[in-house]
Amino acid sequence: MTRPIAGSAALVTGGSRGIGAAIARRLASAGVHVAVHYFTAREAAERTARECGEYGVRAVAVQADVRLAEDVLRMRDELERIGMMPDILVNNAGVAHYGLITDAAEDDFDTVIGVNLKGVFLCVKAFVPRMVSLKYGRIINISSVWGAVGASCETLYSAAKGGVNALTKALAKELAPSGITVNAVAPGAVDTAMLDHLDNEEKKKLEGEIPAGRLARPEEIASLVHYLALPESGYITGQVITPSGGWMI
Repeated sequence: MTRPIAGSAALVTGGSRGIGAAIARRLASAGVHVAVHYFTAREAAERTARECGEYGVRAVAVQADVRLAEDVLRMRDELERIGMMPDILVNNAGVAHYGLITDAAEDDFDTVIGVNLKGVFLCVKAFVPRMVSLKYGRIINISSVWGAVGASCETLYSAAKGGVNALTKALAKELAPSGITVNAVAPGAVDTAMLDHLDNEEKKKLEGEIPAGRLARPEEIASLVHYLALPESGYITGQVITPSGGWMI
């Protein structure tokens, strides 16, 4: 495909802050119209949308609980009504869970799997039919290194992200004949609110374990997402790419 990325549209779930907000801004800087999804953080999502709009693109904040099919379909209908159906779908919405598996409640499991994995499924089901009809699309799922190697005391999160990785590979095979690529970005440690449970000493110890000697910046993850979203990246599909500063190889 030689079509330019500028003028296309993207939906970034969980786009109100952190990696999601950085992705939304990076795509907007490339001329992409952006829908910034949020669940409860309306003000933050609207702020991110305003920042995206400064690049001269259309940018809106849209609300949905990605665990609920009716919410995702409502969001789809809203985007269709305003002429912003996405060519680029970035499934970034996620929640973490820390603790021993024996202390985890069934509700914890439902929430973590619901947001991190079921949310990807529901968004794909809602937005892929149009991509198939156009014979073009880019789906980028935000996973984690823990989806490949697992993390002690993060079993639910690891299981959900492992599911995202498997879904990515299978869906890539299913959608390749329709001109749609499906890839996952599985970052290592990124300097976002998801690491707020660590104190300064714990963060320093973590940085010492990373060959690059530091945490990733959200903008670095966003740069990779932008690359995978490009029309000329059409031969890259079914990949789980891990930007981790050499931490996980």
